[in-house]
Amino acid sequence: MLKRLNRWLMLLLCLGIAIALTCAQTSPSLSVAPKVTEIRGVWLTNVSSAVLYTPWGINRAINQLARLKFNTVYPVVWNRGATFYPSAVAKKVIGRDRDLWLQVLRLRQDSLAEIVKQSHRQGLRVIPWFEYGFMAPASSALVKRHPDWLTSRRDRSKVFQAEENEPTLPKASNPKLKQVDPPIVNKGVWLNPFHPQVQQFIRDLIVEVVTKYDVDGIQLDDHFGLPNEFSYDAFTIDLYKQEHQGKSPPSNPVDAEWLRWRADKLTKFMQQIYLAVKAVKPNCLVTLSPNPQYYAYRATLQDWRRWVELGLIEELVCQVYRTSRQTFIAELQQSSLLVARQKIPVGIGILTGSLSHPVAIEQIKSQVQLVRDRGYSGVSFFYWESLWGYIAPESPQERRDVFQALFSPSKPSK
Repeated sequence: MLKRLNRWLMLLLCLGIAIALTCAQTSPSLSVAPKVTEIRGVWLTNVSSAVLYTPWGINRAINQLARLKFNTVYPVVWNRGATFYPSAVAKKVIGRDRDLWLQVLRLRQDSLAEIVKQSHRQGLRVIPWFEYGFMAPASSALVKRHPDWLTSRRDRSKVFQAEENEPTLPKASNPKLKQVDPPIVNKGVWLNPFHPQVQQFIRDLIVEVVTKYDVDGIQLDDHFGLPNEFSYDAFTIDLYKQEHQGKSPPSNPVDAEWLRWRADKLTKFMQQIYLAVKAVKPNCLVTLSPNPQYYAYRATLQDWRRWVELGLIEELVCQVYRTSRQTFIAELQQSSLLVARQKIPVGIGILTGSLSHPVAIEQIKSQVQLVRDRGYSGVSFFYWESLWGYIAPESPQERRDVFQALFSPSKPSK
């Protein structure tokens, strides 16, 4: 009897081990994002940058960043209507599983997998960046396949001037203060963020990345919203009428109730994103890189302060791309940022340059110190190529030396 019981116990033990091994092989990684005392990040983009298109480019970038004590990379995974990883979701919806140039130049190598491997090997966090959000090029395969997913203005026009080579540069809180020149623009369109099929597509992309890769988080940015002059498409008008006793939306795009109704819809979708990510990988951070709140809400319906209050955002990096010291300081004093950082880590996005706007290293150094002096959780730079690349006004070595001094614990910045 005792022998028989022991055999059964041994059988159950073996079965339990087998089940555990199976789960370990099929379940997504539940790794905990490395804790950082200061965010030291950089965005890796395909716009005006070749870093994602060559194996040696990725290895070189991660090696340099690790050597200079950066600790976070935000590689683009959704941009210009294409993914930057092999995506079954994109293949089904768009007809192509990733960016065409990646297929041509990388011989179908998985860029995101390489970034994750190289970064984790050297202690950097990897937080994939869904840069384009609801934006898409007017000529993209996505738009051609799903024209009913687009939203429009009151005059039914759909095309807008999309920023291609520059970061988002909203108006400063004080219009008299100097700000960065307007960006170079190209034609694009906006997907309707309230359309259920659009929401399903974006949510599926995010869940796919979280499931497939051992990432430390995901990041949405200022394009996870909608310019306020849009939302006059048939689908959204009908939805509004259903909830307003047949009344049409206001003709004024900045009508207070109309703004709030759309912003609340976007907040509900943000809740879905958060829950979907946590269902797959509870320790995966949900992060955001928005414009300042006063602009984000009124101009693009993105009420990120509310998202922070609801616990939907776990880390925030606010884009403060300003040249004037006075303007930069004014943005750091915005109440929405001061409130948000009492709840979650809040970093500041700093512009390190662009094709038409090179930024001097002394300005970058000064802005990093201003951020530190005001007690923020760190910085991230837009973008990799301009840290010490071909568009910088100083030599690459001179700029790398400054970053090394900024991030060296033995050489605090003065």
